[in-house]
Amino acid sequence: METTLKTIGLLFMSNVFMTFAWYGHLKYKASPLHIAILVSWGIAFFEYCLQVPANRMGSGLLSTAQLKTIQEIITLCVFAGFSVWYLNEPLRWNHAVGFFFLVVAAFFIFKTKT
Repeated sequence: METTLKTIGLLFMSNVFMTFAWYGHLKYKASPLHIAILVSWGIAFFEYCLQVPANRMGSGLLSTAQLKTIQEIITLCVFAGFSVWYLNEPLRWNHAVGFFFLVVAAFFIFKTKT
């Protein structure tokens, strides 16, 4: 359980970096594109420094499908918070419905044979 929690923690932290690398520049649209690309690459380096160890650590306990599912759920949670608090974009009912169905999908991916 401890390794799984460490994996989830690293995935969460890597997603924070990833979200800023991919979308943080949208707040600074006046900045030249080449600067946005270079800054994004620099941020993404730290994302990889967390993501790769998380996947290696978690691969002994979880299947790759489970790791990817955890990654996607974390990505949605981080992105939802980021878009509301950093980009000032509201979440709407259709976003909530879509997220709900992704959680249902995660349930089936983690369902084990009985």
